[in-house]
Amino acid sequence: MSDNWTVPLLSARGISKSFAGVEVLRDVDLDLTKGEIHALLGENGAGKSTFAKILAGVHRPTRGTLNLNGQPVDISSPIVAQKLGITLIHQEPISFPDLSVAENLVLGRGEGGWFSRVPWPEMTREARRHMDLLDVAIDVTRPMRGLSIADQQMVEIGRALASDSRLIIMDEPTAPLTPKEVETLFGIARRLRDEGRTIIFISHRLEEVRALCDRVTIFRDGNKVSTDAIGKLDDADIIRLMIGRPLKEYMHKQNASIGEVALEVERLTLPGRFRDISFTVRHGEIVGLGGLVGAGRTDVACAIFGVQPAESGSVKVNGKLADIRQPDDAIALGLAFVPEDRATAGIFRSLPVEQNITAAVPGKIAPSGIIRRATERVLAAESVKKLRIRLASINQPIGELSGGNQQKAILARWLLSDPSILILDEPTRGVDIGVKAEFYDIIGELAAQGRAILLISSELPELLALCDRVLVMAEGRLTAEIPRTEATQEKVMQAAVPRAQRVEAAA
Repeated sequence: MSDNWTVPLLSARGISKSFAGVEVLRDVDLDLTKGEIHALLGENGAGKSTFAKILAGVHRPTRGTLNLNGQPVDISSPIVAQKLGITLIHQEPISFPDLSVAENLVLGRGEGGWFSRVPWPEMTREARRHMDLLDVAIDVTRPMRGLSIADQQMVEIGRALASDSRLIIMDEPTAPLTPKEVETLFGIARRLRDEGRTIIFISHRLEEVRALCDRVTIFRDGNKVSTDAIGKLDDADIIRLMIGRPLKEYMHKQNASIGEVALEVERLTLPGRFRDISFTVRHGEIVGLGGLVGAGRTDVACAIFGVQPAESGSVKVNGKLADIRQPDDAIALGLAFVPEDRATAGIFRSLPVEQNITAAVPGKIAPSGIIRRATERVLAAESVKKLRIRLASINQPIGELSGGNQQKAILARWLLSDPSILILDEPTRGVDIGVKAEFYDIIGELAAQGRAILLISSELPELLALCDRVLVMAEGRLTAEIPRTEATQEKVMQAAVPRAQRVEAAA
């Protein structure tokens, strides 16, 4: 943090916001200082993103005032925000894919009239200069289409520099990035802070907040509950402030009676993806599947469910050999699969919530081939209530819901099919702490009901807290099976590291 960090850049007083008469933000007071990285934390729907969008001119407050550099301002639109030096970088960068990087970078900064000439050479030189300041090697003359998400975000940051933004809001910027790309982004953020710029950082990942941010403001249920230096709060304090009670009350294995084998996989092989995979999952048991990204965990899940069947090996369900060639075969046998990529493989984005929830049970809503809307509505409403899905209406497009609530809706869909075996692939990825805690409760309850659960997760504390056994994969093979009583993060990571790296480390 720079020496002038105590100087307020922006002051918010009594900021409130209502949508359709529902107040989602209440009387927020907050000072953002020059030369700091300030985290906004909270559950989905807590108000943090609404507050950030008010600062960026996307929403106008219902009441309250904003002062920028000591002067009152009315941020009535994103264009006004940009002229005031405030830039919002969305989780999914917004760009014009067929325009060049340089054109996207200076977008909206035209100062001439209708018939002004575009100074292409000057624009290209300026774009190169700003990307060089970020130490990012991107050809500014190439179109945006085809750039990685990480590079698109770098262009967004370059745009903020080009417009001389003093306040840069990063909303979940690391969600699609690799660890190396995250570290590059963090280096740039620290450099901007040291130049005296202010950064708002919104994230669900506490380890990132702790590594990057100077102060943290926590929202809960539309209220600002605290603002503190990050060093004054440990993770337990942050979680308690966000959800109202300690996470450890959720993160525990509920008592469940372990029954007969529900799912038996034997020597499953798909060349190039995984080989010789054998394991069992019993009724009432939660079996974790851990490993590094690319180890083959999702490929195994897809093979079991019939998305991409294995070339050899067998799957048995409740002791009987199963011929699963497509997902319909798996569903008929009582299997359910919550995929890792909910955006492309889990939801029908433009369809209403109720149709998304009932999509896997056509026999219940259309027993004679004609959809019974009343039945569909009742089933969806019951699921929404049971899983505490936050929405405006069950007729609302599911794409408008938060990521955590979309994930709940996908789980609700499969629970309507009354499965005996659930495959959950990264079910808490990208959701906030509060929704994560609810998922832990739900998973425990499902196991206690006697359902067999295969839980794929990259979060080691999650696997260790919830699972009866942890299977570990590396390079497409099972490398370890660790019972709950012996499982530690060190043992799981040791088994997850590819053999070549283990040998190199030993040498």
